[in-house]
Amino acid sequence: MSDKIIEVKNLTKSFGDFQAVKDVSFTVYKGDVFGFLGPNGAGKSTTIRCMLSLIKPDSGQILLFGKSLANSRSEILSRTGSIIEKPDFYKYLSAYRNLELFSGISGKPSSKKEIYEMLDFVGLSGREKDNVGGFSHGMKQRLGVAQTLLHNPDLIILDEPTTGLDPQGIIDIRNLILRLRNEQHKTILLSSHILSEIEIISNRMVIISKGKSVVEGTVSELLNSEELIVNFELDDLEVGMKLVSNHFPSSNLVKINDAHFQASITKQQISEINKLLLAHGINIYSIESKRKLEDYFIKIINN
Repeated sequence: MSDKIIEVKNLTKSFGDFQAVKDVSFTVYKGDVFGFLGPNGAGKSTTIRCMLSLIKPDSGQILLFGKSLANSRSEILSRTGSIIEKPDFYKYLSAYRNLELFSGISGKPSSKKEIYEMLDFVGLSGREKDNVGGFSHGMKQRLGVAQTLLHNPDLIILDEPTTGLDPQGIIDIRNLILRLRNEQHKTILLSSHILSEIEIISNRMVIISKGKSVVEGTVSELLNSEELIVNFELDDLEVGMKLVSNHFPSSNLVKINDAHFQASITKQQISEINKLLLAHGINIYSIESKRKLEDYFIKIINN
């Protein structure tokens, strides 16, 4: 297995009587786009703030690049870039001037050429001299990513970077994250409450709920497309369910109502069941499928 970039073990953090993080553990490896998935209020942002030494945890261990914040804070932060909530800029200054100022205080000043290259990388070429106050939310998010790159970090932490973006803005950020991994070979921790976003761009993930980590693994394993929950709507439910039960005895049929039943089947079996029902003259009004992890995720956040 590749080098461990982040190790969080049994992390806890309380604010007065409220325990925001109860027991969070996960590992991020070099080259990961790691999905940090959980509903709003699950403890994601608190965990990230602990990782960046913005707040101090009550207990547990955090290692970044194999070192603890207590002993190697400056070294760790010099190799880490982050966007927490939304990036802030001087709105009356240009995109270039904002990055120039932040570069000056980063400890690794960037040349004019390097700043222009960063702006081009995040899709802001041609807007370098425009005041940030006129930028859209999505443009500010992309400028925030450029800011995180000023000191050429090995690890980038993004806390809900697509919140408030329109569909095109979400696609832009998604593509930018993939370019950060594929072209610049960054390791990325991506916090989100949207399962579909994590599925598209992450290779590994952890789900946390109510301050606790619940399940961790590769996205391909957790989001196994061959294991589906499929809802069928028929005109003759009783006959249809009997046919499916006889031909697919391991499909775990569940009657939802007088027109719908649910089956646990593979993607291939959807087509086979469709042909079976049509061959027996049963009309199919709708077929809806979802991955088992989606049900699992919903159960986790609703418990």
